[in-house]
Amino acid sequence: MTQKISLTRYLVEQQRDHGHIPSQLRLLLEVVARCCKTISHAVNKGDLGEVMGSAESENVQGEVQKKLDIIANDVLIEANEWGGHLAAMASEEMEGIHVVPNRYPQGEYLLLFDPLDGSSNIDINVSIGTIFSVLKKPDGDAGVSEKDFLQKGSNQVAAGYCVYGPQTTLVLTVGDGVAMFTLDREQGSFVLTDENVCIPEDTKEFAINMSNMRHWDEPVKRYIDECLAGKTGVRKKDFNMRWIASMVAEVHRILSRGGIFMYPWDKREPEKPGKLRLMYEANPMSWLIEQAGGVATNGKMRILDIQPKTLHERVSVILGAKNEVERLTSYHT
Repeated sequence: MTQKISLTRYLVEQQRDHGHIPSQLRLLLEVVARCCKTISHAVNKGDLGEVMGSAESENVQGEVQKKLDIIANDVLIEANEWGGHLAAMASEEMEGIHVVPNRYPQGEYLLLFDPLDGSSNIDINVSIGTIFSVLKKPDGDAGVSEKDFLQKGSNQVAAGYCVYGPQTTLVLTVGDGVAMFTLDREQGSFVLTDENVCIPEDTKEFAINMSNMRHWDEPVKRYIDECLAGKTGVRKKDFNMRWIASMVAEVHRILSRGGIFMYPWDKREPEKPGKLRLMYEANPMSWLIEQAGGVATNGKMRILDIQPKTLHERVSVILGAKNEVERLTSYHT
C-alpha cells in the first residue's frame, strides 16, 4: 500500500531536504491549511449550520456579503494573527490592511487572501474556495504599511487555494511546481494526491462569460469567434465552453485537465482595467498556472510583472494553456 504523505510532511521536506521554504513560512502555511479545514466544515454544514444567505452588508468592493464571506474572513484573521509568522494581512473583504496586534509577536511575512471566492455559488451548492498569497515584508522597513503589500506577483514566496467541492482540495506552490492535497475527513489532515501538476500546452476547452460578448474588445471577440467556428474555421478544431462563475473552480479544472480561462476588460466600466483583483486573485492564480507550465497575461503583459498601485487594484485575466494564451495575447499586441 502506497504510504500517504501529509501536508505537514510535504512542507517539512520542502524546508529540510529542498531548502525551498524557511521554518516560519512552513508554519504559516500549516495555519492557513487549518483555516481551510475550518471553512470547509462551515461550508459543508450549509443550512444545518445557519450560515447560508446574505449578511445584509457590503464589502469594500461594494459587493453584497454572504454570511460565509464574513465567517471565512474572520477565521483567517483570528487564526493567523497570534502565531508570530506575520506582520500584517490584507483581505478582499477589508478596506485596509490588518496589522498584527502589538500583544503578539510580529513576523516577516504578509498574507493576502480572498476568503471565499465564488460567493454567488454558495446558496446553490456549487464549488467555491479560498485563495491566498504570501509575500515577504521588505527588509529594513520599520513597522508595516499598505505600501509593503504593493509588490509584483513575481515576489510571492507561496500561493495557493482551497476548493470546497465534492472533495476539499488544497493546491499549493512554493516555487517548486504545483502540489494538490485532498482533505481526509476521517484523519482530519490534508494528504498529497498529486504533484508536479502540468497543464497541456494545447486545449479544446475555454471558459468565459459569453453573456458579456457585446462588451468585449475586438481581440477577445476575434479569438472567441474562431473558437466557435470550430472545424470549419481557421482553428480547424471544435471547442467546448465552460463557465462556473468561481475562479477557484475554473482554475482547478485547468490544472486538472487543461483549458483557458478569460475574464477580460470590457466596455461597461472602461476606466477599470478588469474585474478580478490583482493581489487576491490574479497574482496567486497566475503563479500556480505558471508553475504548472501555463501562461497568465492581462492581454498585453505577464500578470506577475504588473506593479500594483493600490491594494484593491483590478486586472484583466487570461490564463491557462500556453499556446492558447499566447495566441490571444498576440491578438492584443
